[in-house]
Amino acid sequence: MSEAPGCLAANDWICGEYVRSRAQELTDATVQHVWITVVSVLIGLAVAFPLALLVRTRPRFAGPVLGLTTVLYTVPSLAMFSLLLPFFGLSAALVVTGLVLYSLTILVRNILAGLAAVPEEAREAAYGMGYGRGRLLWEVELPLALPAVMAGVRMATVSTIALTTVGALVDHGGLGTLITSGLKSFFKAQVLTASVLCVLLAMAADLLLLGVQRLLTPWTRIPARAGGAG
Repeated sequence: MSEAPGCLAANDWICGEYVRSRAQELTDATVQHVWITVVSVLIGLAVAFPLALLVRTRPRFAGPVLGLTTVLYTVPSLAMFSLLLPFFGLSAALVVTGLVLYSLTILVRNILAGLAAVPEEAREAAYGMGYGRGRLLWEVELPLALPAVMAGVRMATVSTIALTTVGALVDHGGLGTLITSGLKSFFKAQVLTASVLCVLLAMAADLLLLGVQRLLTPWTRIPARAGGAG
């Protein structure tokens, strides 16, 4: 009596044998995915913050800055990478640059929304205590704007995790590279496993950033506790 073929030989969608035998490959792809995402979001923040401050202090730049970031977000990923290809070649820098450009519209708008939501009374009180514009920004406005800023970081991070998979076009897509190669060969276990890992990565990143947000903004939890006590 012949033995039933293993899940790899049978090309099953769910296959523990695949996970065990390709553990290192899956780990390497996940690490690359995380690295590209983290670098892209951090650079995006570094670019978005001064752009948001420029719009805030020079309102005449609001149209060009917000318009440009919105246009960049609407460019299809394949076209975006093709436009950047002459400058960066087939490299991780190509993927990171594209992801940074995509993140700007979310980050700039959320930073502006957070700063706009700061109560005018808080600014007036800070001015009354002798705060200059720089100190007011760093010690009063940014802390109060953190909920909106962190919401933008969460959205940008989840979006970047999804878009990183497109980097498979230039072999720097993390889990997306496994998904693409699996689709080409119809390797079911590889496609499903890499896809599930990508979803879990997005969920974990969102929960982690939510925890960081709650840690950095403890005052936002006070009304909820007070309401629950009543």
